[in-house]
Amino acid sequence: MRERLPALTALLLLAALVAGTWWAAHYTHSTVELDPPRRYTHEPDSWANDFVMLRTDEQGIAVNRLEGRFMQHYPDDDSYHVDAATALVKQKENPLTTATADLAIMDEAGQRIQMIGNAYVHRQPDTKGDRFSIRSDQLTIYVDEDKITTDRPAVIINGPNILQGIGVEYDNTSRQLQVHRNAQVTLTPAQPPPAP
Repeated sequence: MRERLPALTALLLLAALVAGTWWAAHYTHSTVELDPPRRYTHEPDSWANDFVMLRTDEQGIAVNRLEGRFMQHYPDDDSYHVDAATALVKQKENPLTTATADLAIMDEAGQRIQMIGNAYVHRQPDTKGDRFSIRSDQLTIYVDEDKITTDRPAVIINGPNILQGIGVEYDNTSRQLQVHRNAQVTLTPAQPPPAP
């Protein structure tokens, strides 16, 4: 028995060492994340000069185009920031809308474009030949809905008439325009037809 005591002691110590190692590994794996998820910060992960991006519908027809001098992409909110931006929006049978601004931010998978700084939106003339434009320091375009909104002061030109106010909503499909506050309208009288 005395000859076996060192062997049994070594075997018990080895079993205790294996059990302790297994417990330590299990405890470490259950409490410490080996690969923690990537933390997104609002820092650009890509950029481009002379940027052009097209977004198409299910049939492959271009719905909007965003271009500018310089673009940065931010992965935390999947937004594109474009300097000296021009956006073109074309939905179904609606007239083409062109927007320009010092900065454009496109997010929400390309469904929203915020035009910031000297924002100007121009709709091609309708069947009557009337022009339509909105100017403000910030305008938001909802591409899929073909709507333009702002909560800032804006100047709207609709044909020969000028409308100023604060807080604008314009639906390019229904041609409905709403001004929320301080509306001032300048109506230009219709020109009589020329004498025969």
